[in-house]
Amino acid sequence: MANRLTGRVAIVTGAARGVGFADASLLSSEGAQVILTDVNEALGVEAAEKIGNGAKFFRHDVSSEADWKSLIAMVDEQFGGLNVLVNNAAILQAADIVNETLEGWQRIQRVNSDSVFLGMKHAIPLMERTGGGSIINMSSSAAISGQSMFPAYSASKAAICGLTRSVAVYCHQKKNNIRCNTIHPDGIMTPMMMEIGQKMAEDGLVAVDPVKAEQAASYTCAPEDVAAVVLFLASDDSKRISGIQLPVDSSSTITAPYQ
Repeated sequence: MANRLTGRVAIVTGAARGVGFADASLLSSEGAQVILTDVNEALGVEAAEKIGNGAKFFRHDVSSEADWKSLIAMVDEQFGGLNVLVNNAAILQAADIVNETLEGWQRIQRVNSDSVFLGMKHAIPLMERTGGGSIINMSSSAAISGQSMFPAYSASKAAICGLTRSVAVYCHQKKNNIRCNTIHPDGIMTPMMMEIGQKMAEDGLVAVDPVKAEQAASYTCAPEDVAAVVLFLASDDSKRISGIQLPVDSSSTITAPYQ
């Protein structure tokens, strides 16, 4: 089924590369007017040009409330409404609980979870005036299973879970026709993941085991795998689904304790 999002307006944060770019590309191909946002202006402009089809780039620090207000005002003025919000932007750094700093912890929370709070807070009124829509928040398998080297990241993604479920209940009670769901991928082959993996190897935090690497590759997601789920949640195919935590991990989260 093609053109599932014709006539709809979608914001995708962190869309200059990786999963965000895959999300924006697929939503655009299904007819949506897509607004890509990112702090990397050069890559963001290039990404919008690659997608074409009227895709627009907006430079956006997702941890800034002023930037969120400006983005929502621009979307309202130029497109007259908002139907889909994909809170995808995130950062990742490796440090266990003893070696993580308060500054590092707070930075992760600002970018990863404060941004989702701000996005929903400022997007929901416009989505209500548009007649409803779908909010898709990118969480992680790290919110469900333990990740010893990523406590700050894991906590930020778990916060997104609780926040999303709370907002889903709020929207249900308000009867505003807005659905809110989280997606929980495991490892995704993105530039950010490759960069952090390389740095961890260089710092001696992980040992490269070819056998284990090959095993991990069997359930590692591609950005396009996640984008397909984003499209499902953005479209009317999921019109009765709200408040769920949807794993995209080839069952790695539930099977990990038994490996």
